[in-house]
Amino acid sequence: MNTLFDKIWDAHVVQVVEDGPTQLYIDRLYCHEVTSPQAFEGLRNRGLKCFRPENIFCMPDHNVQTHDQDKPVEDAIGRKQIDTLDANCNEFGLTEFKMNTRDNGIIHVVGPEKGLSLPGMTIVCGDSHTSTHGAVGAIAFGIGTSEVEMVMASQCILQQKPKSMRISINGKLPKGVVAKDVALYIMAKLTTSGATGYFVEYAGEVIKDMSMEGRLTICNLSIEMGARGGFIAPDEKTFEYLKGREYAPKGKEWDVAVEKWKDLKSGEDAVFDKEYFFDAADIEPRITYGTNPGMGIGITESVPSLDKIPNEEKQGFMKSLDYMGFKDGEKLEGHQVDYVFLGACTNGRIEDFRAFASIVKGHKKAQNITAWLVPGSWLVDKQIREEGLDKILSDAGFVIRQPGCSACLAMNDDKIPSGKYSVSTSNRNFEGRQGPGARTILASPLVAAAAAITGKITDPRTLL
Repeated sequence: MNTLFDKIWDAHVVQVVEDGPTQLYIDRLYCHEVTSPQAFEGLRNRGLKCFRPENIFCMPDHNVQTHDQDKPVEDAIGRKQIDTLDANCNEFGLTEFKMNTRDNGIIHVVGPEKGLSLPGMTIVCGDSHTSTHGAVGAIAFGIGTSEVEMVMASQCILQQKPKSMRISINGKLPKGVVAKDVALYIMAKLTTSGATGYFVEYAGEVIKDMSMEGRLTICNLSIEMGARGGFIAPDEKTFEYLKGREYAPKGKEWDVAVEKWKDLKSGEDAVFDKEYFFDAADIEPRITYGTNPGMGIGITESVPSLDKIPNEEKQGFMKSLDYMGFKDGEKLEGHQVDYVFLGACTNGRIEDFRAFASIVKGHKKAQNITAWLVPGSWLVDKQIREEGLDKILSDAGFVIRQPGCSACLAMNDDKIPSGKYSVSTSNRNFEGRQGPGARTILASPLVAAAAAITGKITDPRTLL
């Protein structure tokens, strides 16, 4: 019996090249300002138009400043990339969700919340975290700029079919443990290369119980295990989330679509190339200590001691610790930090702001902390205000910034200074990812909130 991945993939095959790649039809192409300029230039040089412009949606997000968005972008390179995207969308007749409009935000937040990302689709973007959209039951993956051009020109892409992996997490998550912790736990178990060459289907009781926003977080981080992407079979929770959204089917078309989507699941006798099983009871709130997302520990645990690290990994392990200013065997709980970032396509949704507010309510931001709270879209910003979360956050001394990728990556004004520690809800803790010399500790919104009011790495369970 075929896996769900096989079902969606096979339904989109145009042709298979013998001893070569598959020509795969793409339902949706997302573009942002950083990886699209050369693709548009390639079309222009070849005298081509976009083959199916109605299937392409664009928006600036990486270079967008998260303050004074009504004013010109201060960084000259960022401003040029945003202006170039505007001009290209006008020239090629594409839908663009521009800065300073209610439609704008981070592309991987806006796609699902507008109902542009739907079950059974193939979705690509020139961005590695495109795997986020797999949470609705789609095959979604990042592609290179030359491949963006390929999809623009033909609505198809040449791809080698990945192998299939299923990761099942069963049981009930303990108090204070959320989707981000689950993802960080899996990454530590598999390592950052453990899923290389695979497309991951997430399953089990934990995934079934998880909200759609939690599922989006899990799928977002699939790429950090080396996977081509990750996805979750659609269910009633998926349908409830998508119903009524702007681009979702309406009326009778909705009913027909849902009946079709109900078949999108792996058979009980489906065979995967690799399977993993994890127990929810083993997961606690987590933090990273190194310079890749797989270098993580439970918040009450210690950094691994050097004698526990394989010989071939010791040099890289010590290099990471040296960069972070940590020691092997050290406990990090109680370690002072400088910055807290809530946001990114990983944790910039309304549920993440609710979680953060639930911890800081009735407390005050620590004086040593600079906090950047950045909604993933203008819709999230609207929800924050409608639910009164803005007042809770303001009373605690926090300011809500304007939507954008912000401090996830050093491509806009929101950079962490060299040597400073940042507890971040984003997806990557590579050297310099948040700014040259910045030291990033990846964590959930609950852990970030606990750090924001105590000024140090704190177990959020002590504050719940």
